[in-house]
Amino acid sequence: MTERPHDTSPSASDGVTDEIAELVLQFKAFVSALWNSSGRRDFVLLTVGIVTVIIATAGMQVVLNAWNSPFYNAIETRNFSSFLYYLMVFFGIAGVLLVLNVAQTWLAQMITLQSRQWLTRDLISEWLTSRRLVMLGDAGEIGVNPDQRVHEDAKHLAELSAGLGIGLFQSTLLLFSFVGVLWVLSSGVVLHLGGYSFTIPGYMVWCALIFALTGSWVSWRIGRPLIGIGVERYAREADLRFAMVQVNENANGIVLNAGEPDEKQRLDDELARVIDITRRFVNALARLTWVTAGYGWIGLVAPIVIAAPAYFGGTLSFGELMMVVGAFNQVQNSLRWFVDNFSLIADWRATLARVMSFRQALVTLEQPRSSGERIVYDHEPLGNLELENVAVDWTGERAALDEADVTIEPGDRVLIIDRTGSAHGALFSALAGLWPWGSGKISLPPRAKVMFMPERPYVPDGSLRAALTYPSAASGFKDDDLIKAMQRVGLGRLTGSLDRKARWAKEISYDDEERLTFARLLLLKPQWIFTEQTVDGLDDEQRGIFTSIINEDLAKSAVVTVSGRATTSDFYTRTINLVDAPVGVGAKRPVTATPEPALPPTRAIPDEQAAQPEPSNARQAD
Repeated sequence: MTERPHDTSPSASDGVTDEIAELVLQFKAFVSALWNSSGRRDFVLLTVGIVTVIIATAGMQVVLNAWNSPFYNAIETRNFSSFLYYLMVFFGIAGVLLVLNVAQTWLAQMITLQSRQWLTRDLISEWLTSRRLVMLGDAGEIGVNPDQRVHEDAKHLAELSAGLGIGLFQSTLLLFSFVGVLWVLSSGVVLHLGGYSFTIPGYMVWCALIFALTGSWVSWRIGRPLIGIGVERYAREADLRFAMVQVNENANGIVLNAGEPDEKQRLDDELARVIDITRRFVNALARLTWVTAGYGWIGLVAPIVIAAPAYFGGTLSFGELMMVVGAFNQVQNSLRWFVDNFSLIADWRATLARVMSFRQALVTLEQPRSSGERIVYDHEPLGNLELENVAVDWTGERAALDEADVTIEPGDRVLIIDRTGSAHGALFSALAGLWPWGSGKISLPPRAKVMFMPERPYVPDGSLRAALTYPSAASGFKDDDLIKAMQRVGLGRLTGSLDRKARWAKEISYDDEERLTFARLLLLKPQWIFTEQTVDGLDDEQRGIFTSIINEDLAKSAVVTVSGRATTSDFYTRTINLVDAPVGVGAKRPVTATPEPALPPTRAIPDEQAAQPEPSNARQAD
């Protein structure tokens, strides 16, 4: 993201206006996500608590500032008894402030914790809404590394929002508390010029305003590029993390193919991108530090220099001078909050944009695209699968079934052969309701008894018992049924590990993952089975297990296979072809377009979540 020119032209002004409008919308979405969470009552109570503590702290700081005058006057006059008295008063004030500081720290951390919990739950809820998990893969760059946005970015946003929000409120309250004090004290500041003596109403207040606002303006001018750099920096960090996870997850394949040098080069390239953007961030932060640190050092002596004429002129005592200095510091520190926190504000702005743009993308995933048709979904009242003039679009291409009207009934064995070589993934996802881009109408059977078996089986982490019955609750199945199913598919050796929790996808082989999926067929007894692999793609033993389950246990269930490969088996009773079609042209007979009804919430489909999010030409045929 490049920095916009800082000029007064209409284009620059419009750019700033657009940034502000975008910030307002994203901030409203952030607040709405928190406000609509289940913890709204707790959030309100925590907010009321910290506001009360901050107000009490501000009051005690005003009291502490007033303590300066008699205490330092006692030092100036060498009044030891008065010195001891006000020293004891100080310990009393400090004790109260200490309690308030501890309470504020605890409340701030609780607000941060609860904000993270509510925001993360909101993002997970939107992310795992029906069909979005797969459709996000077609959303472009916004769909890259969603785990990073849900985990790290949401955590960082909650921390920054709580810290900056509390700091802003506290600084604003202290500003209003001490402006009045400083205005009154300014009446004692008499300026001498050319033999004349005069006073300026609110002299110290105006000096504090000028000092702080000048620093804020310079900080904004110098530090504005940090916002864009921050957005890109988080994206590059996420890319590096994702690449490392891929290497770890595919360690066997990399080692077997001696791919370590290639993977090292890939990680080096990703690291180089991170280092480059981080170097730009460091340089921008260093430029900003010239301003923030410089104003910090000057601020140490600025109030004394500004009030010096009155002190050396004899109109301010030493104690009154220290009161003026204390009040000035409180006012200008409150006004300098923007200067001191600009780098954090830039970080917050970048993180807010990253998280809220991701949430917005999730919410709008299923909205119609600006161009192109959509497949119409419906539910077939007789419990059949009906495909009417169905075509699917992907990467600028289109494929259609060579039969305009297809009706598949329970017990049918149907093979859809992809003659294009690359469209079967899109059609398989379309049959699952995950790929609406195309044309025609799909009338689906009842979803509760449907099971999808993609090329790569999905085995969730956790207990083996839960993996076997996924996504149904394991408590609904007897141990005897689980053991019989495992023995039937050749997984008898694992029957003693039903309650052991592990990353099973890493512990068992691909062959065992296939067998575990066959065991699910026996346990869940789906009436509709959709696969991406023909029976020819299974080895002899697996093919025997699968066909025996279908023919003996699930004879009344329909099997629909979408594959790029023909078959020599007599397992299938019907074959349909998926062929190339001109882009923008549907099947033989047009379907009247109607709005796509939302699919009702259903129980998750076994292995459905492992379906490929974006079919591509690189997808392997079985």
